[in-house]
Amino acid sequence: MKKLHITGGIPLNGELSVHGAKNSSLPILAAAASVHGKTILHNCPQLSDVDAACEILSSLGCRIIRTATTVEVDTEGMDSYHVPEHLMREMRSSIVFLGPIAARMGKAQISFPGGCELGPRPIDLHLAGLRQLGLNIQEEHGILDCELRQDKFVGTHISLSFPSVGATENIIIAAATAEGDTIISNAAQEPEIIDLANFLNACGAKVYGAGKSCIVVHGVDRLHGTEFTVMPDRIVAATYLCGAAITGGEITVTDIQSEQLNSLFPLFKKMGCQLKEEHDKVWIKGPQRLRSCGTVRTMPYPGFPTDAQAPWMAISCVADGTSVFVENIFESRYKHAGELMRMGANIRIEGRVAIVEGVKTLYGANVEATDLRGGIALVLAGLSAQGETTVSNLCHIDRGYEQIEKSLSLLGAKIYRE
Repeated sequence: MKKLHITGGIPLNGELSVHGAKNSSLPILAAAASVHGKTILHNCPQLSDVDAACEILSSLGCRIIRTATTVEVDTEGMDSYHVPEHLMREMRSSIVFLGPIAARMGKAQISFPGGCELGPRPIDLHLAGLRQLGLNIQEEHGILDCELRQDKFVGTHISLSFPSVGATENIIIAAATAEGDTIISNAAQEPEIIDLANFLNACGAKVYGAGKSCIVVHGVDRLHGTEFTVMPDRIVAATYLCGAAITGGEITVTDIQSEQLNSLFPLFKKMGCQLKEEHDKVWIKGPQRLRSCGTVRTMPYPGFPTDAQAPWMAISCVADGTSVFVENIFESRYKHAGELMRMGANIRIEGRVAIVEGVKTLYGANVEATDLRGGIALVLAGLSAQGETTVSNLCHIDRGYEQIEKSLSLLGAKIYRE
């Protein structure tokens, strides 16, 4: 089993660019299944989740050509509507393929998705929205057998009970080639939604209002191929900034859209970090000793992102005072807390609330990543800890970070994979 070995106590210094967004690449790759012709995606990160998405497309009959961070998807030979169960199990977001496959083929057969275990992450909103658009869905033995009631999806008004990112994406893609107009109320507002809409519009779709709570989609007959560049990964950017904060380092993160991190900047400053923000880069300098961040509540965008909760908990472990985390998105997203405590952290969990009492220092230990963001929290803790930290189960980290050890080494970290 591959492991990361980290020698802590070395401040991060230097400049680092951010790769393309995982949470944007995956729905765009899924949407490519509903496109007639070739889709060329640039800045598509080299991640295991992207590998899984490309395998799903290949299983459907699409031709995939991948060169570094460019992926070409040719759907001319797409002749299948069935996604093998083992591919669906590789990532949680695989459910976003349901809408595109049904839109293109008129039917779809998939199993329930897999991926990180973050507690209940129901796909009910996905299924309810697609049913409203005219998809018959039969659930039996973990398999979803789906078929359109008419030749195409039919536009309608869909009001989401929660602004689910995945459900919003699935509905937008399905509605893009539906008959008539679709209105999505209480839609997710994340930047990745905007990126997906921009991609679809480049393919000939008519999606309006992405990034707002009400999205309108005017259905078109079909989508054509295009060339598109994926947005930078805001969570990866936040992770590197946390690395500078926890080590007392000084770094510049480039090739980003800094306004997407606005919910994080006040907290960095509250903890004693110095920041200089420009549109496409952020400079940060961590203090000798961090201060408590107070209370952090994860919320849908533009609130504090749930994907940043675990990294933020890691830096709070060595901050003066008490930090409180309230996880409002997922029920089981504190699995990293137990591993952080193996390193000397003082954390108490009470349901959706985590109370972190800052300690003077963390100590190197053998820890195991249990999910993507929890895994990177352990890496951050290792950068700060005294002695050597070994992080195992890297398959989770590799889902969202390109060769994390090489990126951190560029900033002076003593880290290697074995």
